Amino acid sequence: MQIGMVGLGRMGANMTTRLLGGDHDVVVYDVNPEAVEKSVAEGATGADSLADLAGKLRAPRAVWVMVPAGAITTETIETLAPLLEPGDALIDGGNSRYTQSMEHAANLAEKDVGFADAGTSGGIWGLKNGYCIMVGAEDDTFKRLEPIFATLAPDHGYAHVGPPGSGHFVKMMHNGIEYGLMQAYGEGFELLNSSAHFDLDLGQIAEVWRHGSVVQSWLLDLAASALTKDPDLSSLDDYVEDSGEGRWTIETALENAVPAPVIALSLFRRFSSRQDESFSNKLLAALRNEFGGHPVHAAMDR
Repeated sequence: MQIGMVGLGRMGANMTTRLLGGDHDVVVYDVNPEAVEKSVAEGATGADSLADLAGKLRAPRAVWVMVPAGAITTETIETLAPLLEPGDALIDGGNSRYTQSMEHAANLAEKDVGFADAGTSGGIWGLKNGYCIMVGAEDDTFKRLEPIFATLAPDHGYAHVGPPGSGHFVKMMHNGIEYGLMQAYGEGFELLNSSAHFDLDLGQIAEVWRHGSVVQSWLLDLAASALTKDPDLSSLDDYVEDSGEGRWTIETALENAVPAPVIALSLFRRFSSRQDESFSNKLLAALRNEFGGHPVHAAMDR
């Protein structure tokens, strides 16, 4: 099957390689010409603009957009829309907010252009292991694009979860759950690391837990790998970023009055990791001193 790939970052480039390995004909475009050249060297057809990409695709076209969520995705889709014709289809494989995907689908439907929001998980390991793909699309659009998803995913690793918007909604919840799992691992290993009684090998513990324990998971596999490379994680700062999905998950919980305390606290813990100092903690210390005369530490003591 022929497909256009827009965006050749770590995910888009690897997905292109996997599609080429599945005997698909891939036309590629990226704002970085060197990224295009690299994919061309692997067998893709290069394009120097979105218009050029659309022109090199046979109707009915299929274009996968794999660029950062938000304004860049919206701009790319709005630029592509006039270049597409009835019967074509556009796939957003990034981490767009599901409400935006619903809007994109409605706008493209006015041109009789299909839309699929493909929530994609797998990161840099997807090239080798395949990507887990959660697809929101109308039935006819999904069926036409299914060979693409089947190539990118491992066995049983993709699903048509519902209409447009549902793929990114499911992926949003997937990432919210991920926040909670990662926080639990972080706290557990910090407790192990802080033991006053034992000098524990955290890499060894992560490795043994990977085999037969109830807490084994791919995230634990990655933790074992990280702790083997850098046992005390001394090469890293403790600043933890977030890409938006955790916030949207909490907003959805609030909108639906569904309790999600673990995910919420995991998100707030990431926020706290970015503070050089905490005003709220200073106030706590001041209050303890005010009401009970409890000792405080001056700023220079730390």
